[in-house]
Amino acid sequence: MSVRVLCAATAFACLLSSCAGKPSPEGASMKTAFAAGTASGSLQTKDDAKSPVALTPAAWRRMGNPGALTGRELTVSSLADIKLRDKEVVLTFDDGPVPKKTERILATLDDFQVKATFLMVGEMAKAYPKIARQVVDAGHSIGSHTFRHADLRKLAVDEAMAEINRGRDAVRAATHTDANFFRFPYLSDSGTLRHWVSQNRMVVLDVQIDSKDYFAVSPAAVATRTMNTLRRNGHGIILMHDIHNRTASMLPALLTQLKAEGYKVVSLRYGAPGAPLLSAALKNDQDQDRS
Repeated sequence: MSVRVLCAATAFACLLSSCAGKPSPEGASMKTAFAAGTASGSLQTKDDAKSPVALTPAAWRRMGNPGALTGRELTVSSLADIKLRDKEVVLTFDDGPVPKKTERILATLDDFQVKATFLMVGEMAKAYPKIARQVVDAGHSIGSHTFRHADLRKLAVDEAMAEINRGRDAVRAATHTDANFFRFPYLSDSGTLRHWVSQNRMVVLDVQIDSKDYFAVSPAAVATRTMNTLRRNGHGIILMHDIHNRTASMLPALLTQLKAEGYKVVSLRYGAPGAPLLSAALKNDQDQDRS
């Protein structure tokens, strides 16, 4: 095994244990409409990370036509441009790419014909450039999440800026695509850093719906928590991680439930809103001037 991959594996282990710091564990025994049940319908409270997630009756009736979940595409150049309507969500995945898990998530998103934004850790993109490129090739937008998942508020400002740039450069090198979205690890930001990021052609992605998939609970618990938070909020940017089996396992049920309840998945693209139409108008004017 190469030193590069070994280092990435070590970093991945750290991400698994510390992505959300050290929060108090939540019990996996929460009652849930997504609870994976036995043949008799009883609740299993100790499902492992690969357990399937059962669906609500409403979702059973709407298994067909996965394209119904596909929403509009927003072209944005700042967080202020992300104006979601009621029952609109943006799917985001942090900390990858990771073999097998990221690919499972990509396959599910393709099945449901929806796009997400992947905020990649630089050293993971460097270790697994083929998977990072698969994300781009599948039509998803990408961003960076620093190089080593550092808590930027614990660094000097110049060190934090260097860490952000290094992560962005690594993602760009792996994907051959600029990473114009950014999320602060641990959501640990500062006004100075947010301003600097926005001035460097990156859109900071905040979080309204935290799936908390970093807790060691069942896929059913993750899906239920996410839906309950979303129902209270009505819309929002959903935070998930493509480094956990539980996330990959619960995603099909989550998307099916979103569709059953009338939600739409909005995709993000970086750029000035309306810029393509303006460019077309300018080109048309130039063509007329030459004629």
